Amino acid sequence: MKKAQEPTLNGDNIRKIIIVVCAFLALVVAGVMVFRYANQRAALKKLEEMAQQTETPQVEVVAETVEEEEPIADETVEEGPMTLEQKLQWYKDTYGIEVPEKNLDFADLQENTNADIYAWIYIPNTKIDYPVLQHPTDNLYYLNYNLDGSRGYPGCIYTEDYNSKDFSDPLTVMYGHNMKNGSMFANLHLFEDTQFFEDNPYIYIYLPEDVLVYQVFASYPHSDAHLLYGTNYSNSVEFGMYLDEVLSQRSMNCNLREGVEVTTSDRVLTLSTCIANQADKRYLVQGVLLDED
Repeated sequence: MKKAQEPTLNGDNIRKIIIVVCAFLALVVAGVMVFRYANQRAALKKLEEMAQQTETPQVEVVAETVEEEEPIADETVEEGPMTLEQKLQWYKDTYGIEVPEKNLDFADLQENTNADIYAWIYIPNTKIDYPVLQHPTDNLYYLNYNLDGSRGYPGCIYTEDYNSKDFSDPLTVMYGHNMKNGSMFANLHLFEDTQFFEDNPYIYIYLPEDVLVYQVFASYPHSDAHLLYGTNYSNSVEFGMYLDEVLSQRSMNCNLREGVEVTTSDRVLTLSTCIANQADKRYLVQGVLLDED
């Protein structure tokens, strides 16, 4: 009996196998891309919904007739930290700033969204209206992870543990991705435009028991050097040298606000994001705190 001949792979069979393998790999890659896109869209939708929920509805105030009361004798009142309502009034009386009100419940955000949320940032006329997070052990965590713990873009707006969460440091640095769809910190690049820079002077930071207003005084491209490495901003000499460097630059896409004095006794907020196609560069927007001290 003639022995059965074992099948051999000819050129056509090899090409068919290659085509099948390539098609399978293409389907896998497409599936991964679809999953990542869906995950990114879900994360961005969640952030957008959170921002919408912070909006305070406008309520028409109806004047009421109030009976005059006998004047109360002056009493000595101990001075202490201002309440949130007093702080809002102080910004209005001192600087003429009507601080946008936010409907924020930090206890609820921490319990039901993410325990690492500790502040909220808002910049009018931009898409920047987000919670601010700080991971307790991994400074790069929110560069790569979303609010729900899923990995990928857009990540979160975050600070590192080099900074305290009460914004008491001389220099606080906050990070966010430069997303192509304009979300996260992409709109920091709007400050490249001189007119936009002039027309949008304030950054608002909301805390559980406080609100901070920073006046934007500089926006400019910078190297990707870590700002919190190598400089002791608590040292007035080193901080002064850093501020001199910032205020003396005249690079392209650099804007400086005239008439704003920034000294070593001030507190500065730096917002940092990437520059497209320039991996070794960052775009910074900096504000100085308008404080009661």
